[in-house]
Amino acid sequence: MATAYDVVVIGGGPAGTAMASGLKARGKNVLIVENDLWGGTCPNRGCDPKKILLSAVEAKTAVENLQQKGLTGIPSVDWPALMRHKRGYTDGISAGTLNGLKGQKIATMHGQAYFRADGQLTVDGEKIATTDVVVATGQRPAILPITGHEYFKTSTDFLNLDQMPKRVTFVGGGYVGFELATIANAAGADVHLIHHNTRPLKAFDAGMVQALMTNLTTAGITFDLNRDLQTIEQQADGLHLIAADGFELVTDLVVCSAGRLPNDDHLGLENVGVRFGRHGIAVNDHLQTANPHIYAIGDVSDTPVPKLTPLAGYEARYLVTQLTQPGQAITYPVVPTQVYASPKLAQVGMGAATATNQSERYRVNELDMTKWFTYYRFGAQQALAKVIVDQTTGQVVGATVLSDLADELINYLTLLIEQHLTLADLQQIVLAYPTPASDLPYLY
Repeated sequence: MATAYDVVVIGGGPAGTAMASGLKARGKNVLIVENDLWGGTCPNRGCDPKKILLSAVEAKTAVENLQQKGLTGIPSVDWPALMRHKRGYTDGISAGTLNGLKGQKIATMHGQAYFRADGQLTVDGEKIATTDVVVATGQRPAILPITGHEYFKTSTDFLNLDQMPKRVTFVGGGYVGFELATIANAAGADVHLIHHNTRPLKAFDAGMVQALMTNLTTAGITFDLNRDLQTIEQQADGLHLIAADGFELVTDLVVCSAGRLPNDDHLGLENVGVRFGRHGIAVNDHLQTANPHIYAIGDVSDTPVPKLTPLAGYEARYLVTQLTQPGQAITYPVVPTQVYASPKLAQVGMGAATATNQSERYRVNELDMTKWFTYYRFGAQQALAKVIVDQTTGQVVGATVLSDLADELINYLTLLIEQHLTLADLQQIVLAYPTPASDLPYLY
């Protein structure tokens, strides 16, 4: 007789594995299904390998900033060696994740999960019996449907390049475009970033985005804004990128960085009454779909938060509790987001534009920290912050940071917001000096 499971988790990435592990620890009989690499996008072909490649960018930038300040000579990026370093990490992720699941005695299957017309869940045609299903299938890179779209490469391809081409173009000015453009530029490529309007990184403060673009332009990246790309043609001298207004650019590699799509269109969800679309699987505030026995978490779910690995884990922890001890609706903390460019751009909580419209309550502290000791010591080219303070409580409620240390500082600011700390509260804590944390009192 076939095994009947309490829960089947579809997707073996950060959300799915956290879900399966949590349920197993609560005594549930769990099956987890994956049709690609165990571990999912983040450790295999996303945030982790990207950050490894960025480590070379950070090291090179650090040396450049200290020229004539104690260091001479600028290193070059050895791309094949850097790629070997990256693969030394990523090559073992899938097997390691699978072994970890098996070590917890969690049942696993590798194959395609699908709900048949009669509602039966199958994996590669094999019937699976279960009470509940959690969909955690993540997202994939979107490809713009233009003429010649077959010439597009994706972030997955870029993060596994054996050699860096001489000319690289990114189409789409979101996180991925900015981050990979930063890497390619540091590796010596002639880099262009094409965006369809004049406002890339639209979720971030416009002034800070412009400052970031100025830094990247100085570093050698060309921004081709307000270009509506229509066609890609392969010619003898390379790939010709042609826009509606007559703009034309020749490149060796073109990466589509125009967002990501939820992996919700190959599961047969329409056969079990689950609604899904461009933004993912529709769920309620208990992460439950229109089918009461099917849930969705992580990047594939249509929730009001950014699609980030830490949130996938957060939702998994919530749903583990929900499936074992049903209770309150999910609530989300403030969520920091960041762009790993050079310098880094990060934000959390309320933005300056919103605060400015409510100036009677909120104060916007605009700070140029470039000459502060924290940044002066390593020759930072620019360090800016906009910190929002609620004047009725004295608490920080939002911030945007542009600096080489923005990814560290934004986490401290997130803690200030979540813990509702005033300046007086913070002054009761002794922090190591001199560090970015010891600068926090000056941000109020």
